[in-house]
Amino acid sequence: MAADKDGGKTMLVRAEGVKKSFNGTEVLKDISLGVEEGQVVAIIGPSGSGKSTLLRCLTQLETVDQGTIVINDNKLVTMEKEKGKMRAVYAKAAVQHRICMDTGLVFQSFHLFPHYSVKKNIMDPQIRVLKKSKKEAEKVAEDLLAKLNLSERADAYPNELSGGQQQRVAIARALALNPKVLFFDEPTSALDPELTGEVLKVIKELAKEKMTMVIVTHEMAFARDVADHVIFMDEGTIIEEGTPEEVFANTEKERTRVFLKCYLENAWEG
Repeated sequence: MAADKDGGKTMLVRAEGVKKSFNGTEVLKDISLGVEEGQVVAIIGPSGSGKSTLLRCLTQLETVDQGTIVINDNKLVTMEKEKGKMRAVYAKAAVQHRICMDTGLVFQSFHLFPHYSVKKNIMDPQIRVLKKSKKEAEKVAEDLLAKLNLSERADAYPNELSGGQQQRVAIARALALNPKVLFFDEPTSALDPELTGEVLKVIKELAKEKMTMVIVTHEMAFARDVADHVIFMDEGTIIEEGTPEEVFANTEKERTRVFLKCYLENAWEG
């Protein structure tokens, strides 16, 4: 299905008026955003700002209380009137599955199968989800491992890998399903500083290839250098957004300035 078009630009992700509460506490407050095909969007902000919750809502790991979400022109959730009140209604299972096939998610903590080899971790989802033959899945796995400089680790098990290698395998596994949009939730937060670079390098290469990505990150220099669009969130709202130049160099909001100043000072002290 063709993706949504906005002024001639293909919009792969569109969220409008998204709200989400946990135990009476509103975590997302009327969030709206769009992600164009080939665009890299970085979401930054302090802990507890709602960044990861937003990502979980976009990838069906959490349900929203209100709002609409459209992924690759498939409506995941819409607002409908029922008994005089508007409520969020999710698409049928078949549509949700189709959206799942269009999205990939790389977690903070890898989530590799410990009893599978590296190659099998990448092959298994292809066989189970895409119904590929073992030969086809193996070819894709080998190509991705070569691309991510992991060919020599194909037969190793996750506990034999460094954290950076495990995260690269997790990225390869997500890419093996050929998603339209790849989401990252703090992909380097579980890594030692010296291992962070190898993962960021992979993401930078994907950006050069025009892979559509939404990245929640605390790596400010990375967000500034790689993203086409930066969103700064705080207390469940989007405070400011724009190009990296606009957000990092020509910040309009005082809250953004305070966050960036504090973050840079902490990085310098570290």
